[in-house]
Amino acid sequence: MYNYLFYLLIEFLGIFFLVMSLSVVVVYVIIMILSAIEMRNHRRRNRFTDYEDIISSPLVPEVSIVAPAFNEAESIVQNAKSLLSLHYAKLEVIIINDGSKDDTLARLVEAFDLVKVPFAYEESIPTARVNGVYKSPNSSFEKLIVVDKENGGKADALNAGINVSSGELLACIDVDCILSSDSILKMVRPFMSEVNRKVIAVGGVIGIANNCDITDGTVTKYRAPDSLLGRFQVIEYFRAFLMGRMAANRINGLILISGAFGFFRRDLVLEVGGYLTKTVGEDMELIVRMRRHMEEKGVPYKVDFVPDPLCWTEVPETVDILSKQRNRWIRGTIETLQLHQKIKLNPKYGVMGMVSYPYWSLFEKFAPIIEGGGILYTLLLILLGDFSVFFFIALFIVMYLLFVMVSSFSILFEQIFYNNYKDKKDLNRLIRTILVEPFAIHPQIIWWGIRGHWDFIKGKGGWGKMIHGGFKKAEDKKKLKTTQL
Repeated sequence: MYNYLFYLLIEFLGIFFLVMSLSVVVVYVIIMILSAIEMRNHRRRNRFTDYEDIISSPLVPEVSIVAPAFNEAESIVQNAKSLLSLHYAKLEVIIINDGSKDDTLARLVEAFDLVKVPFAYEESIPTARVNGVYKSPNSSFEKLIVVDKENGGKADALNAGINVSSGELLACIDVDCILSSDSILKMVRPFMSEVNRKVIAVGGVIGIANNCDITDGTVTKYRAPDSLLGRFQVIEYFRAFLMGRMAANRINGLILISGAFGFFRRDLVLEVGGYLTKTVGEDMELIVRMRRHMEEKGVPYKVDFVPDPLCWTEVPETVDILSKQRNRWIRGTIETLQLHQKIKLNPKYGVMGMVSYPYWSLFEKFAPIIEGGGILYTLLLILLGDFSVFFFIALFIVMYLLFVMVSSFSILFEQIFYNNYKDKKDLNRLIRTILVEPFAIHPQIIWWGIRGHWDFIKGKGGWGKMIHGGFKKAEDKKKLKTTQL
């Protein structure tokens, strides 16, 4: 009896993993088709756009850039200057010193002649205690506001910045990111072009600046990172932004905007209560909560996406830091999906409930568990002597070719629409990375995802310590290596 049930279970698992494999093939083919259509339409819509008309229009909304900073003394002044130099008239830059233990605040005060001012601070969203608000009497820095507060984490710092802000739109960013000079213009345009549906948030592409040349706060030459982990993330970001999010945007199913660079309607953010401070996935959770709010009110809306590379960031190139990042990402996904289970397969919430939620549950949240289970299932079949070599090899080849095809198409999209990586050597390195990623990196991603599930079960919180090396030109890195030799 027990043997019968055991082999029945084995047979059921075999069918399950086969169905999941076929589902992955179908879903990713659909994603490629939808993203290609959306990229084409985006290019057509914006081919003749004159952004000078937008910047000179008196109707443009005021934008408040909100940038939390914690122990950023080494780069904070340069980052603040870069934000102040953005091409947009109605702009205020709000930097929140979130209880830094170094001299982040002191360097800002010295560089911009800041003084503490009597500011009518209204705590619309509860936060850790605000110690003071600083502005400069120098008219050159009149757009800059610095908030000094006790440490409360990134979400809490963003909420403090939102309380201080006055703009119609919020641009919530990481302070160490690099923004293109026209990034505000391009991100504002969807809000100004809305027809029939209210645009509540807009996301943008995040580019990887590792090993690139950066001059005056702008990426002037793209290079693929030297490390395998760095190149893997270039391809991963292509897949995520140019394919995954463009496909979701096509059906208005986007439920994630990167916390490094996202625009929101301030009134709606305040209406839903700001960022949730008890999750490590505050960026995703806020979007889901805003969408729920609009669905429950019955107001037509859209979360839009701009596929232009407007923001660059440094990505981790060590196993230790990357594993912590992926651990946090999976915990944030689990938390958000659990907090909003009400929308799961609920027709009341439209595409978000019927498509986005199931997709994120199956292909993001449970993906590491399913893939890890598939590996264990294969090992079990080998031990039982019930292993079909032909079937395994056939399925492996299909999945491997699908992976290579999806990744190759993501690079093709980048080359067709932006062509930033002009050096053939860089393209060859990226293609070689695609070929080895399933063997060299993906098993680690699966393991980090499983660890993230385990840490969530244990109740682990927090971001973990994320160390940035700082943006450097490739030539500077070479000189540094030569000096060290």
